[in-house]
Amino acid sequence: MNISIDKFPEYLHNINQSYCNEVPAAVETKQFVDDMVNFLFPIRLKRELEQDEIEQKMQDLIKVLEKLLSPLEKRLADTAEQICKRYLEKLPGIYKMLLDDADAFARFDPASDSVEEVILCYPGFFSIAIYRLAHELYLMEVPVLPRIMAEYAHSLTGVDIHPGARIGSSFFIDHGTGTVIGETTSIGNNVKIYQGVTLGALFVEKKLARKKRHPTIEDNVIIYARSTILGGDTVIGHDTIVGGNVWLTESVPPYSVVYQAHQTNVKDSKDIKDQINWII
Repeated sequence: MNISIDKFPEYLHNINQSYCNEVPAAVETKQFVDDMVNFLFPIRLKRELEQDEIEQKMQDLIKVLEKLLSPLEKRLADTAEQICKRYLEKLPGIYKMLLDDADAFARFDPASDSVEEVILCYPGFFSIAIYRLAHELYLMEVPVLPRIMAEYAHSLTGVDIHPGARIGSSFFIDHGTGTVIGETTSIGNNVKIYQGVTLGALFVEKKLARKKRHPTIEDNVIIYARSTILGGDTVIGHDTIVGGNVWLTESVPPYSVVYQAHQTNVKDSKDIKDQINWII
C-alpha cells in the first residue's frame, strides 16, 4: 500500500490511536518496576521506610498497577481491581523468594561481601527481582505488561528471562550478561547459572507455541558460561554439572558431569620461531 506523504500524518495518527488504547505505557511501566523494587529493597535508595510509609507506598503502587492494567481491561481474565488485589496478596511470597535469592548470591559468590552488596550491585539479582514481579502477573494471564517489565530488565542487565518461565527458590545468576531463559523453561531449586547460558527452544511452528518448548533444569544443577540447552523434552537431572560451551539437545541423568572435550596446548614461546603478536 502506497501512502502519500501528505496522508501519512493522518494514517500514523489512526494507527497509533488504536495501538495506544490497547497497551500500558512503557515509560510508566518502567517507573512502576523501579518503584516496586525500591519499595521491597529501600536500601537501594539508602533509606528505611517506617511501617505507615510502607502501607501507604504499597497502596500507591497498587493504584499505579491498576492504571497500567486499565488499557488491557477487555483482555484480562478478571477485573483490574481484582487482579491488583490478588497481586498484593502475592507480594509477601515474592519478597521471601527474593530474600532467598539474595542469600544464595551472598553464599555462593566468593566476590560478595554481603546480602546488601547483592541487592545494590548485582545485575543478576535485579533481573531475577523483576522476573518474579512480572511472573505473578503472567500467571494471572495479564498480557503485554509482564513482557514490558521483563524486557526492561533485559535492557538494563543483559539478562533475558521470559516472565512465563518457572523458577524455584535460591536461584543464582552470576555475571548474567547474555543469559537467555525461555518462556516454558522450568528451573528447580538451588540452581546456579553463569553468563551467556541459553535455555532455549528448538524451532517449532507457531501453532505449537503453547506446548513446552524449553528445557527442564532440576534441583541443584550448575550450568557454566556460554552453554546452550535446547528443547522441551530435554531434562537436566538434579545435581548435574554442565561445563562451559556445551551444546545439549537431549536429557542427562541426575549426578552427571557434562563437558565439551577439547585440548589446550601450552608451549614455551622461546621455542616458537613465528610468534603470534596480539594487538587489541
